[in-house]
Amino acid sequence: MHDPTVAGAGTQRPVTSGRQTGDVLVEAQGVRRSLGGEVVLRGVDLAVRSGSIHALVGMNGAGKTTLMRIMLGMLSADGGRASLFGIPVGALPAARWREVGQMIETPAIYPELTARENITAAALLHGMDRAALPDSVQTVAENLGMERWLDQRGKRLSLGTRQKVALACALVHRPTVLVLDEPSNSLDPSAVVRLRESITGVAERGGAVLVSSHHLDELARLAETVTVLHRGRIVGGLDPRGFDLERAFFDLIYQADQDHPGEAA
Repeated sequence: MHDPTVAGAGTQRPVTSGRQTGDVLVEAQGVRRSLGGEVVLRGVDLAVRSGSIHALVGMNGAGKTTLMRIMLGMLSADGGRASLFGIPVGALPAARWREVGQMIETPAIYPELTARENITAAALLHGMDRAALPDSVQTVAENLGMERWLDQRGKRLSLGTRQKVALACALVHRPTVLVLDEPSNSLDPSAVVRLRESITGVAERGGAVLVSSHHLDELARLAETVTVLHRGRIVGGLDPRGFDLERAFFDLIYQADQDHPGEAA
């Protein structure tokens, strides 16, 4: 299976952190999509290997969330293919979906349920053994620093705590594939550090993580590979060890607009 993260002009060769990477677990091949008559994705190739954290960055409207939705089977592609574990998402059996954790856009939790009940429901939906549930829920809550709110109803929680509940729902079953869209939104600095440790833990046990964010400095601490998506195209990659990620990011955006002037606003 090919790895689009290491091919093509202007793209970055992945920077490893010492973790062993293996098979491609999350992949987009030539993915295209239009919404409301506008082209959102223009033949995107992306691959995330086991044991790695891959960051996707771009301006608002670049197509990041749409791509993630397609890669999770939430939205169909107009062309190309998205696959998980080497299987097209449309054909992925239920047993493999249980190995996937995700949070896309906003923290979707049940407002009438407590935080504990929300996390427990997510664990059950992912096939966790009931006997292991109490300890697993407690552990993920402690890892995210939200154990004191476990018995509060969702509607009474702050936005930041609802974000933690949604993240706990994505992490409680120890997924092999983790896809997170702007996971640090509304989190305080302490919670961001805790989240970083939780995400890193997934990769360290051999999982594949795809994460989007506008916080380039945070991604530099987290990801081995940073891919820039702009106006529905992969326009290059950033070296997370680089000195000025923000400048490098805007240089890529500027060059892409010069190369494709008809797509610029």
